Amino acid sequence: MNEKLKEMREAWKNLYGSLFKWIVLSGVIGSFIGLIASGFSYAIVWVTSFRQENPMIILGLPLGGLLIVWMYKITGQEKNSGTNLVLTVVRSDEEEVPGWVTPLILISTAITHLFGGSSGREGAALQFGASVGNVCAKYLHLNESDKKIIILASMSAAFSALFGTPMAAVVFPMEVISVGVMYYAALVPCVFSAFAAQGIALLLKVRTVTPPYLVESVPNFYSVDSIKAIILAIACALAGALFCIVLHNGEHYLKKWFPNPYVRVVAGAAGVIILYFALRTDAYLGLGTGVIQASFKETAGPQMFLLKMLFTALTLCAGFKGGEIVPSLFIGATLGSFMSTILAAPTDICAACGMVGVFCAVTNSPITSLLIAAELFGFNGMPFYCIVVAVSYLLSGYYSLYKEQKIVYSKTENKYVDKHTK
Repeated sequence: MNEKLKEMREAWKNLYGSLFKWIVLSGVIGSFIGLIASGFSYAIVWVTSFRQENPMIILGLPLGGLLIVWMYKITGQEKNSGTNLVLTVVRSDEEEVPGWVTPLILISTAITHLFGGSSGREGAALQFGASVGNVCAKYLHLNESDKKIIILASMSAAFSALFGTPMAAVVFPMEVISVGVMYYAALVPCVFSAFAAQGIALLLKVRTVTPPYLVESVPNFYSVDSIKAIILAIACALAGALFCIVLHNGEHYLKKWFPNPYVRVVAGAAGVIILYFALRTDAYLGLGTGVIQASFKETAGPQMFLLKMLFTALTLCAGFKGGEIVPSLFIGATLGSFMSTILAAPTDICAACGMVGVFCAVTNSPITSLLIAAELFGFNGMPFYCIVVAVSYLLSGYYSLYKEQKIVYSKTENKYVDKHTK
């Protein structure tokens, strides 16, 4: 009896000790990352405003690209695979995210947006969050298991501060690494780091990429509109898979055609500049948040989501930095907005469904997608979001933005597959 009491006491001691450790560590690191993310957010807002006021600065995009390639070259990070490296680090004991990644990705993303490259910033957030977490783990002499947990918590913090959806930020790093497996050991650290980072961002009045959208036109779920949601979900799955194919093939062929990274980045920049002057619009440059917001009020053109794919592929595949998540939201919002005319459905609910549907298709993260929907659009349309996310997740197959993401369990049957995404 005494032995059992001793074991119970030891178990409770370990549990409460672990809770205290992670609350303190994740709270401090989350606050620190919140500060960095807030500064980064203000930098992106400033360079975007400067570009919009001086549109001809886009002619400097090739020079910006050359600077980015040079910075990665002199720091020995020219083979850095970005977010794919982060996914590998969490699963492997051999890799790590270097400290150099933080200044490199932040400066490179700012340069990309200053000169008009089409990219996001959440990919950068995941990378610098993981980099900060890795450095902290090293200085705190954490073991390999705790290092991976603190990296996940740091990713949650960075995503939360910039995206403004702390609940989704808690789940996303745990869900995106291996599809079908959740890293629940990181739940407590991810919760406290995400909310600490968001608290700092709110205190500093950071402008999130995706402010909450008011979705007023929610149809009756038990009607033909639920069938329309399935049709929209199919379109989202196809668009998500196409976006992944365009990005991966774009990277492959640009490297094949332009083996020299300096020539490659200039070629990609030239493509963006030519398209910009041919179309005579800056709608596809930078984050494109204005277009996302407009998609909820006005019907988007059928070409808009396709052009965003092209602009983003030319930018990121050539060597510019940022991320693919916000472009995927742009693609989803404009696709959903356009589909509203075909489906004879309200524009705002279709744009919202499109955003979460394409996000789910390209990240294979259905729980995160539903939390994003709840935090951005509220719960009124949740039955529709559930349908779109579920169908899009299934029909997007094994495509993903991240080639190092693993599908651990099959999407169609209760079967262990453990294979990389396409």
